[in-house]
Amino acid sequence: MNKEWEMVIGLEVHVELSTKSKIFCSCTTEFGGEPNTHCCPVCMGMPGTLPVLNKKVLESAISAGLALNCEIEREPRFDRKNYFYPDLPKAYQISQLYKPIAHDGYVEILVNDNVKKIRIHEMHMEEDAGKLIHSDFDNETYPDYNRCGVPLLEIVSEPDFRSAEEVSAYLDKIRALFTYLEISDCKMQEGSMRADVNLSVRRKGEKTLGTRTEMKNINSIKAIERAIENEADRQVDLLLSGERVVQETRHWNDDKRFSYAMRSKENAQDYRYFPEPDIPPMIVTDEMVGDIRNNLPEFMEAKKERFMKQYGLSEYDAGLLVLNKKQAEFFEVVVSEGVEAKAIANWLIGYFSRSLRENNLEFEDLDISPVELSKLITYVEEGKVNRKEGLEILDNIIKGCGPEDVEKYIKDNDLFVSTDNSELEAEIDNVLSNNQKVVDEYKSGKEKVIGFLVGQVMKNGKGKFNPSNVKTIMEKKLKGEV
Repeated sequence: MNKEWEMVIGLEVHVELSTKSKIFCSCTTEFGGEPNTHCCPVCMGMPGTLPVLNKKVLESAISAGLALNCEIEREPRFDRKNYFYPDLPKAYQISQLYKPIAHDGYVEILVNDNVKKIRIHEMHMEEDAGKLIHSDFDNETYPDYNRCGVPLLEIVSEPDFRSAEEVSAYLDKIRALFTYLEISDCKMQEGSMRADVNLSVRRKGEKTLGTRTEMKNINSIKAIERAIENEADRQVDLLLSGERVVQETRHWNDDKRFSYAMRSKENAQDYRYFPEPDIPPMIVTDEMVGDIRNNLPEFMEAKKERFMKQYGLSEYDAGLLVLNKKQAEFFEVVVSEGVEAKAIANWLIGYFSRSLRENNLEFEDLDISPVELSKLITYVEEGKVNRKEGLEILDNIIKGCGPEDVEKYIKDNDLFVSTDNSELEAEIDNVLSNNQKVVDEYKSGKEKVIGFLVGQVMKNGKGKFNPSNVKTIMEKKLKGEV
């Protein structure tokens, strides 16, 4: 982006709550399912039906509001947002405008070692709409109403962002807070966390906001970063060429790295909001808020500080471990099994993270026994199992095809490192006698070829020899010291 310009960004983040039933009816919120099988007359808005608020949604909203440092509204109410779209069968959405559940909050993010406060304008409860399925087979579009009525929290920020990096840090923070609260899985790939980006540009030093555009429902952080950079460049190019930016809603195509206009940008008055007549105002008592506040979990920052103090971890290691609540809990269970804290931290931050990325998995997808993992790590760290073989076992466990009993698997496959040096020496003699040319090269000064010879011993031993031990004994034999 042109360095003489700056972007001004506000976000509307939608998070689906992990309640068992929808916000106003008893239909399941389970992801997937055959189209139009998770809906009923209430969430379809059939005439004569009446919505009833799911109490769990209200409680989750209050806990989220407290986590976002918001003021909790004591008499929140629902409003009717009127608009027509094929994925909204009743032509209105039950949402909140005049008295949202939470307002005037903030979160702090860390970008380039600098802490920045992002203000939260409000957070409100609402029902989700359905979705449209576009068929390539017959060029038709089909509505799927399974998602209608799934409970949503929408977090509306102030326009405090000045870069894509700040947006990413904020979304990571929101996702961490909500997963720590265990009120949403925040899986962007499944649509349970989505973001609308409101963006304008202005010359640095100016105070007046430019004309903003909105890009809706982008479902990955990387795609959001790309969309922001692209839209900022597009607006600057328009203004530099003497044209104006049109206030509109745009669709971002991440595959083609391109956005296009969908419709003019609506304002609140376009939706003709009025108080929802079928749901009375709610009463949120001080006692209710107090009980929820007292049951909030230990959040990321506090857990990070405790990990550093209790386990002697570096700020870097502790910070990475607590990004995921399940991972942090798993870490503590494995440590309680006797594994040294730094060792399990290295495994989780390094090997685990890499294998999860390669297999396109989340930590929550894993079904790993902390007891069995502690055995594996202990054997590797103590040199009883070679790291290469240990990591292969770990990778298979992550893929779901690993052994349930690690010790039995290692024994059955003869993977424990041999302590019998006579067996090792015999194998080294075998490799040296079968690779005389390489031996001669080593003796002529090309000492790096020892790596090949060690590799042959390790290959023949199928993981039961310690590589450093192999190299030590082989060097002595090559030098005639044994």
